[in-house]
Amino acid sequence: MRWRLTLLVAATTTLTLIAFLVPLALLLRGVAEDRATGRATADVQGIVAVVGVGDRAEIALTVDQLVASGRPVTVFLPDGGAPLGEPVARTPAVELAATGTSLTASLDGGREIVIGVGRVSGGTAVIRTVVPEADLRAGVTRAWLVLAALGLLLVLLGLVVADRLARSLVRPIDDLSAVSHRLARAELGARAAVPAGPPELREVAGALNHLAERIQVLLREEREQVADLSHRLRTPLTALRLEAESVRDPDDRSRVAAGVDALERAVTGLIRQARWRSEPRDAASCDAAAVVRDRVEFWSVLAEDTGRELRLSLADGPLPVAVAADELAAAVDALLGNVFAHTPDGTPFAVSLSADGVLVVSDAGPGLADAAVSRGVSQGAGTGLGLDIARRAAGGALEISDNPGGGAVVTLVLTRP
Repeated sequence: MRWRLTLLVAATTTLTLIAFLVPLALLLRGVAEDRATGRATADVQGIVAVVGVGDRAEIALTVDQLVASGRPVTVFLPDGGAPLGEPVARTPAVELAATGTSLTASLDGGREIVIGVGRVSGGTAVIRTVVPEADLRAGVTRAWLVLAALGLLLVLLGLVVADRLARSLVRPIDDLSAVSHRLARAELGARAAVPAGPPELREVAGALNHLAERIQVLLREEREQVADLSHRLRTPLTALRLEAESVRDPDDRSRVAAGVDALERAVTGLIRQARWRSEPRDAASCDAAAVVRDRVEFWSVLAEDTGRELRLSLADGPLPVAVAADELAAAVDALLGNVFAHTPDGTPFAVSLSADGVLVVSDAGPGLADAAVSRGVSQGAGTGLGLDIARRAAGGALEISDNPGGGAVVTLVLTRP
């Protein structure tokens, strides 16, 4: 925007200067021509009296003096003799002036001035002189150079003024842009200073600050609602734990207790997220190999009960990733939960984690539609949020595709610290 404003002022200034300087340059050239023509006319008019009343010898002496001073003058007498002064042939202008007319005519290399002088006897004499092109253009080039320098100086001055004006307009816009980027990075305390520029910019700054405050209010209300819901879940969790402890079969009691523990971890993570504030926090990390192994072991019990073959391939740990352990566990649970929810019993599935942090969950079921990747969309009876949870854990790096042998393949790319 700054360069566009500067170019706009430069173009406007240049056009304005052209509109004024070109006519002025032409006027200066005309003035120089008139000055040179007037000076030459005055020189030849000084000998009009001598030509009108003098004899040939006196006229010749006067003309020779004028020629010696640098003025090319020729006098054509009506007696038909040789011209006096510069030896030139009679031109059409001379023939016309012989009728008693004085005139100025254009000539190659200059301008011709002829004056008809009526003599007392013998007819009309003609005085002729030529103004060279150099005299007609004397001082014009220098004047044009001065005008060009003045125009360039004015353009440069206009550019400087335009740049300072554009900077005063662009700087508040850059500040507003920086504040908006800070808000996008979850720095909710960022506020725009009210600029001293146009009222439109002040209005935009006020609207941006109002938007930031409104975002804070909405986030606070959302956190309070989620925190209230999470606290409400504590009571049924406690009841589930008591029920799990009353189960007689040790294996069943262990499996139910593990499920309650997983649910409690999820609720605890939800409460912690609800209490999150915008202050900088330490980057979360965990051992992806250990988390994936733990969650697969938990789901392997259900896989055995439903007759599903499980293939597990894990890279040697530890494998640190930039994801909190509870978030990664929730993502793995969501992916494996989709397998159990959307495939019939007995469908085999596989889980693999490579050394570069790529988690792949595949199955041999009917597959998932591409729309299932969208938030809140599900082809089954669920809410469709499972894949969204996994995608948030990976920072959005989640891909879903069809398995060449049938079924679905979900790839989760975890960020390495």
